[in-house]
Amino acid sequence: MTGDNQSLTIEFILTGFTDHPELRTLLFLVFLTIYLITMVGNLGLVALIITEHRLHTPMYVFLGNLALMDSCCSCAITPKMLQNFFSKDRIISLYECMAQWYFLCLAETSDCFLLAAMAYDRYVAICNPLLYHSMMSKKLCIQMTTGAYIAGNLHSMIHIGFLHRLTFCSSHQINHFFCDVLPLYRLSCVDPYINELMILIFSGSVQTFSITIVIISYLFILFTIFTMKSNKGRGKALSTCASHFLSVSIFYGSLLFMYIRPNSFNEEDKDIPVAIFYTLVIPLLNPFIYSLRNKEVIIVMKNLLRRCHNIPKQTFHMDN
Repeated sequence: MTGDNQSLTIEFILTGFTDHPELRTLLFLVFLTIYLITMVGNLGLVALIITEHRLHTPMYVFLGNLALMDSCCSCAITPKMLQNFFSKDRIISLYECMAQWYFLCLAETSDCFLLAAMAYDRYVAICNPLLYHSMMSKKLCIQMTTGAYIAGNLHSMIHIGFLHRLTFCSSHQINHFFCDVLPLYRLSCVDPYINELMILIFSGSVQTFSITIVIISYLFILFTIFTMKSNKGRGKALSTCASHFLSVSIFYGSLLFMYIRPNSFNEEDKDIPVAIFYTLVIPLLNPFIYSLRNKEVIIVMKNLLRRCHNIPKQTFHMDN
């Protein structure tokens, strides 16, 4: 058997969160609840956007795809984690590791570009409202969304390809609740310098590019808002950006801290807390951040409830 084949048949042990039986049940219930709420919230938001034609605008197309990627992230990580709470061996193969990392990287990379697209959409809506329908055409919206998925797939495949150069001949115990690449690099008996360099180059480039778009968009947005004479118009413009800005801050902050911070490849003790945040907490929060702070989504949900009870529906005017 070749070295490559030997590497691919390797199995790892995920240590998870705790070995205390009394805590396992509690943590299992907590994370199961988080998982179910995450899936219902995100897939419910996707279904709402698909079924309601009034939400077929660029902002909600991006939001629907963001919710879909958050669901993908949760599905890649949480089921195996929940299984391992009551598994005796807690084994995961290298193939399963690659699958987890592929879907996680796909979701996180696509989210970066989708959040950047949403920032540009808000810039056009607030700074150039009269040109919104020409600048944010249906064709451009589809191109941006497709580009986000293509970038996510390419980014994932690059790192999966570089994983094949590693061999694992020491401890196969991963001190994590899922198979992230940073713990894998620490277990490699081949110098993972190239893999670490690729993480810094590609992840850094993706985040730098998307953050730059977000920052530039919000600089123009803030300048436009502060030059508005109407307090009502200023408040309305700020409210349309608040949920997106909050989501962007949480998302990019956790990713930058996890993969781009100094010594991120050596500080093993910080892996799990940060990973919980960007793989479990953010997908849980996003549908609530965008739904509870979004007047249009709230009105559509109320109309659906009224429709079920044959109550006259409420009308609203869509903002750009």
